[in-house]
Amino acid sequence: MKKIAIIFLMFFPFYLVSALNLKPYIVGFETSESVSTTQEKVVKQLEQNGIKVVGQYQPANDKNRSIIVFSSSDLETAIKKIGGLTGFAATLRIGITNENGKTIVSYTNPTYWGNAYFRTDFDKVSGNYTTLTEHLEKAMKASGTFVGKSFGSKQGLTEKDLRKYHYMMAMPYFEEVVELGHFDSNAAAVAKIDANLKKGVSNVKLVSKVIIPGKELTLYNFALSGEKGESKFLPIIDISQPKQTAFLPYEVLVTGNKVLMLHGRYRIALSFPDLTMVTFTKIMSAPGDIENLLKQVVK
Repeated sequence: MKKIAIIFLMFFPFYLVSALNLKPYIVGFETSESVSTTQEKVVKQLEQNGIKVVGQYQPANDKNRSIIVFSSSDLETAIKKIGGLTGFAATLRIGITNENGKTIVSYTNPTYWGNAYFRTDFDKVSGNYTTLTEHLEKAMKASGTFVGKSFGSKQGLTEKDLRKYHYMMAMPYFEEVVELGHFDSNAAAVAKIDANLKKGVSNVKLVSKVIIPGKELTLYNFALSGEKGESKFLPIIDISQPKQTAFLPYEVLVTGNKVLMLHGRYRIALSFPDLTMVTFTKIMSAPGDIENLLKQVVK
């Protein structure tokens, strides 16, 4: 018994640190109901708990998956405090996936993504994220039996690692964004994107648009279809269980007169931090494919 206690004490710090680490997704609840029925129930509870549903779609044209994109006054307030690239944090996502005969509802872990996008400024907005998390959990509990288990990485990442995250040496950091275009003004940039979307953009469809008032920040979320879209890269990288459906959709941020996207080698890696180099190599073209698809919205 004494030996067991000694062994436990030796490894306890490791387990404690691992438990405190953050993972990209959280299981809300599981149900035997269909994806569509579950989606309707979740949307209703989100709205009743002060969370704004801003978009919904079926990613990768997969009937077993659905995504709810949401925002909230808490996220808006946090972004207004800091501004700039934190506009990428204006939405979070819920994935609803049918796996092995059951429907699993998961969502992007607010604290994980908040630390990644606000970085050292996260402490200034942590209270907003705490409130959002409470509202989100309340909506999940009203929709089913709450699980609350985080997943998406075996060990997870510390807050410190998330705030300076990159996949490996020579890979991009959060601030190393891709500029899709620039215009004379913020209004001109938004008008151009909206006009192109109205006309129709090949293999790119609007899922949501969120404006942060008074900050010249507008966040778009897009569904990417076609032979180089979601159906090409999602099946290669989303191979564990539960599925990481809430990885999508992909964002484009208008900040000032610039139109930006997070680099694919950052955004995909942040969503799948345990991705092996072998798997990453299989989707080597994905970052460029995503960029080429999204460039169409500013032409």
